[in-house]
Amino acid sequence: MRSGAVLVTGGAGYIGSHAVLALLDAGWRVVVVDNLVTGFDWAVDKRASLVVANIEDEANVRAAMREHGVTAVMHFAGSVVVPESVANPLKYYRNNTAASRSLIESAVAEGVKHFLFSSTAATYGIPEVVPVREDSPKSPINPYGMSKLMTEHMLRDVAAAHPINYCALRYFNVAGADPQGRSGQSTAGATHLIKIAAEAATGKRGHVSVFGTDFATPDGTGVRDYIHVSDLAAAHVDALDLLIARPEENHTLNAGYGKGFSVLQVLDAVDRVTNLKIERRLEGRRAGDPDALVADNSAILAALPWRPKHDDLDGIVRDALAWERALGERDGS
Repeated sequence: MRSGAVLVTGGAGYIGSHAVLALLDAGWRVVVVDNLVTGFDWAVDKRASLVVANIEDEANVRAAMREHGVTAVMHFAGSVVVPESVANPLKYYRNNTAASRSLIESAVAEGVKHFLFSSTAATYGIPEVVPVREDSPKSPINPYGMSKLMTEHMLRDVAAAHPINYCALRYFNVAGADPQGRSGQSTAGATHLIKIAAEAATGKRGHVSVFGTDFATPDGTGVRDYIHVSDLAAAHVDALDLLIARPEENHTLNAGYGKGFSVLQVLDAVDRVTNLKIERRLEGRRAGDPDALVADNSAILAALPWRPKHDDLDGIVRDALAWERALGERDGS
């Protein structure tokens, strides 16, 4: 068992629950703080402790830090739907920026030494050069991306003033589910392509909309870098080890595979895996969608021992489909 415990915010959600599994499997003690607004208590592995609270509830958060001997925080809690952030920006600056400030203050007050932050490729906006490097211009085009970038800036300033170091991982398109079937993406009203396609393949949706066929890509549809959620969770554990080993260093790293697939290529993979043909409806572009968003992942490969184990599109789809079928059995559908 590792010394100390890790507090995981949003640990009852999609990515957070996989990080909890990865931490527990690596020998860490884990305490989850989640308000269960979008997460599920059943998604938290029974080996972890669960505190139902908002992360800005500093009394409860600090009590959990003290009680469990927390030495590190992994921060996944927040709101993540880009169109909603445009329609309701104040929600995103409250849930993602102001709430993060409260959590960081709690961590500093309780002497927590290490902080890992769930950031996003949305901090880059529409990149001029692809693949995107960490030092590329940060020009978010929506409140979601800006709310995350503001938290990165807070962490930079706090780490300069207090004995805490941090790693911000900028995710690209997270997909798939735990290969052992222990967790997956369960939230209703999903906006991620592979989740939507899995719902269509299991009869929960009648079709998949393809937004835009005139992008500057080989087949005209948007290209994205899809990373398996279990690989992403493993990167967090390795990043925590780096923060512990080098307490004077901070890191901001892209979390992606460095290769992209178009919307049509993803749907072809779903058809291939299921031996079905999902109905595709071609629609107009959504505002602000870049032609391609692919990570330059050379920095994370240089900084961490992390190497992807699930970087196969068909495998990502297969795990997502297995979880979708399991959810159907859970829901009785």
